[in-house]
Amino acid sequence: MQKTLIILAHPNMAQSRLNKALIETVKDEPNVTVHDIYATYKNADAIDVAKEQALLLAHDRIIFQFPLYWYSTPSLLKEWQDKVLEYGFAFGSTGDKLKGKEFKVGVTIGAAEEAYQPSGMMQATINELLKPLQTMALMTQMVFTPIFTVYGALSITDTELAQKAKEYQSIITTAQWNHA
Repeated sequence: MQKTLIILAHPNMAQSRLNKALIETVKDEPNVTVHDIYATYKNADAIDVAKEQALLLAHDRIIFQFPLYWYSTPSLLKEWQDKVLEYGFAFGSTGDKLKGKEFKVGVTIGAAEEAYQPSGMMQATINELLKPLQTMALMTQMVFTPIFTVYGALSITDTELAQKAKEYQSIITTAQWNHA
């Protein structure tokens, strides 16, 4: 199994039901590292760029896992991107350190899936809203793979959540993500 790094970005993991369930299912998998950036850093100024880049280099696959915040990532993850994925490391004429690594987004969402349709309340799909992450993968030469979603944070049953957590575990342990 390839080495997988989950960059977990939840500002209040202690109160999380969905993200906690996903992490509990995969945290003990061999070759999986869960890196909780909110537990590691009090703010963006504390981000240790060299440490974060070393973590990225030590893994074959990268996941950004987070709850959807105002149709994007929580702020610390965005600031992490700005600092860690710097010119010369992740992009630019010599910035090819992430080239060929598989990249996935694992996102939990409050509203039901129906809300994230062109005709739904948000008038956009989750893929459309998270297009900047796909573009980031493109710019850093990573291989963008299908987004993993858990919708309906306020209405999902324990049984449905357990099923989604098992699905997440299955994806993470799959040899190739291109079709996962």
